[in-house]
Amino acid sequence: MSKENFEPQIVGFLCNWCTYVASDLAGVARLQYPPNLRAIRMMCSGSVSPLYVISALKKGADGVFIGGCHIGDCHYQRGNHSTLKRVTIVKPLLEALGIDSRRLRLEWVSASEGAKFSRVIAEFVNQIKKLGPNPLKGI
Repeated sequence: MSKENFEPQIVGFLCNWCTYVASDLAGVARLQYPPNLRAIRMMCSGSVSPLYVISALKKGADGVFIGGCHIGDCHYQRGNHSTLKRVTIVKPLLEALGIDSRRLRLEWVSASEGAKFSRVIAEFVNQIKKLGPNPLKGI
C-alpha cells in the first residue's frame, strides 16, 4: 500500500463525560472529520492503562488517541492528572520500542467542544498519514 492511499486505523479512548459527548455533538452538528477513529468509551481517561495503548499498537492500530476532560474538570477529580502522568511515561517507552511517540495523542476536549473534537481528529489522522503505517502491523 502506498503512502498516498494509506488510510490509518486509529483507536480512540474517549472519556464518557467529555470527549465522548463532544464526538456525539460533532455528529449531531454534522461536523466533518475522518472516519478513521474507532471510539472506545471509557468512564474516565484515567482508566486508560498504558497496556491498552501498547496493545492497540501491537495489534496493528496506526495511532492511539486519548481524549479526556480538561484538567480540573474531571468527574472523578484527578483521573486526567493520572492520564497525563501515564502518557508522559508511555511516550518515551514507545520510542524505546521503536514506535514513533507521535502515534499517541492526548487531548482535553470538553463536552461542548464538538468543533475542537472534529479538528483534533482530522489533524491526528493527517499526522498519522504522514508517518505511514504502523511498523508493527503484520508482524
